[in-house]
Amino acid sequence: MTTPPALLLVGHGTRDEAGAEAFRSFVRKLGDTRPQTPVAGGFIELSPPPLADAVTGLAERGVRRFAAVPLMLVSAGHAKGDIPAALAREKERHPGTTYAYGRPLGPHPSLLSVLERRIDEALPGAERTPQGRSDVTVLLVGRGSTDPDANAEVHKAARLLWEGRGYAGVETAFVSLAAPDVAAGLDRCRALGARRVVVLPYFLFTGILPERVTRQALDWAGAHPDTELHVADVIGPTDELAALVWQRYQEAVDGDIRMNCDSCVYRIALPGFEDKVGAPQQPHYHPDDDEHGHGHGHHAHQHGGHVHAH
Repeated sequence: MTTPPALLLVGHGTRDEAGAEAFRSFVRKLGDTRPQTPVAGGFIELSPPPLADAVTGLAERGVRRFAAVPLMLVSAGHAKGDIPAALAREKERHPGTTYAYGRPLGPHPSLLSVLERRIDEALPGAERTPQGRSDVTVLLVGRGSTDPDANAEVHKAARLLWEGRGYAGVETAFVSLAAPDVAAGLDRCRALGARRVVVLPYFLFTGILPERVTRQALDWAGAHPDTELHVADVIGPTDELAALVWQRYQEAVDGDIRMNCDSCVYRIALPGFEDKVGAPQQPHYHPDDDEHGHGHGHHAHQHGGHVHAH
């Protein structure tokens, strides 16, 4: 029996140990669900194990084919540049290795259903009814990026979350690198007449940034006692997330990948970001790389300045 291509999960990395362990635990969970498929996971930065170690571990198990799936909700710099460049570097380090690269996870209907569940969990019972939802405004808070396409994906998720669910509105904010921030997003909700708001972190697992979202939301609530505010939980290692990862894996293995290239900052001269078109991509430097003799690696091969698959 031929061993199927391995699944390689790639995470952002976090300084929060609980968040890093949530990723590692999820990787183990995926491996347990399909023992016939080799599964590994690594981080681009901040957390062990680095991506290079995960690939080395697969190679030591005899793996020569794998599909890499970014465990990320939106396609920003990591997914568009750092990961493909790192994978190109690992292919050079492990001759005979081939890989397919999957696409990020969201927005996907199954994850939107989880977000809806997180909103319900944060609300008192009466507000979970269709009538109660009409008084609820949701503030979806993304990570934030210097890539406008990535920020637009969060707005897309917000719109899809609003469609058909009966909320008064779903607004968008970001915890870093992009405006509006959490306080400004809540100010907007209030200016639009919201009296009951659920702040919904658009994150897979706990970590420093989701905790910052909660802290900033509660600080705002303390200054605005006339607004009822609730903070929802992150998506978490749900069955829906696991099923979606396997779906992205299968897409990559089958070659049926549809990347979001129409507004990619590395291909299209978006206003204010023209200098990024055709920019060379390098593997992101992981702090553990020097310990393993990895260094910075090589530039990825480019195709029209764009390194992810089409």
